[in-house]
Amino acid sequence: PQRQPVAAAGGSAVPQSGQRLGAAGGRYHLPAGRAVFPDHHLRQKGGDAMLTVEHLTYRYSRRGAPVLRGVDLTLESGEIGILLGCNGAGKTTLFKNLLGICTPDSGSIRFDGQELTALSHRRRAQYIAYVPQDIRFGELTVFDSVLLGRLSRFGLQAGPADRAAAARVLADMGLAPLAARSVAELSGGERQKVAIARALAQEPRLLVLDEPTGNLDVSNEHLLMREAKKAAQERHIAVLSSLHDLNRALAFGDRFFFLKDGVIRYAVTRDAVTEDMLCDVFGAALRLREVDGTRVVLH
Repeated sequence: PQRQPVAAAGGSAVPQSGQRLGAAGGRYHLPAGRAVFPDHHLRQKGGDAMLTVEHLTYRYSRRGAPVLRGVDLTLESGEIGILLGCNGAGKTTLFKNLLGICTPDSGSIRFDGQELTALSHRRRAQYIAYVPQDIRFGELTVFDSVLLGRLSRFGLQAGPADRAAAARVLADMGLAPLAARSVAELSGGERQKVAIARALAQEPRLLVLDEPTGNLDVSNEHLLMREAKKAAQERHIAVLSSLHDLNRALAFGDRFFFLKDGVIRYAVTRDAVTEDMLCDVFGAALRLREVDGTRVVLH
């Protein structure tokens, strides 16, 4: 049966009871399968969180095991949040719930206090832009592909303001020389850049990136992260991204959400990430070291 939109949950989520590990790091440690939050992570009602997810649960079938078992996270304007976890942890499933591709079984997704599950897809697209792992453009030119990012904002046809917005993003991303070419002719890395340009042309309040650097070389990875940081800082949008490369994640993110056993097990700032967290979530002996003033993960 079709899932019904979920009503907004009242109040603020709070950590489950457990042993506090230290006020400086703002961390809690609980038994496996229980959520872990820093004390500053869940804002009180009336705070400045842009995105608030509370108690979110989801399963793909009525008899299937839940993939999300009570996800809680907050992200503020201008912040870059990184979603980390092993393959199959539910990162893409969480993104699909944010985007309305999947409807939660229970819980709340609020954006600036507004319940997203109650919005139409067109209205939600004015808030959130998404760059998936698998990108398909068909035979469109680069310019027209980026212009499609404006679709939720224009009616029957794009206007001068829409075309100007697309042109600005193409220039910012270094794609202007490719504007007239078919996306089908481009390399995987170039197509990934076009996908991100299309998302930025949408002028979202929240940019969701699912493994955005997967097909990019080092120089284009830096360009992508620079543009995402620029969008967060100058356009005051929130960015939520999944990344496999832990060192790239530490360099890119402001806030880190570690997904394990269907919950956000740790939610911390960059300086609060510890070796214990990494080993717990990824099940591997990982070490954190500082090299030339930068924290790096060693395998």
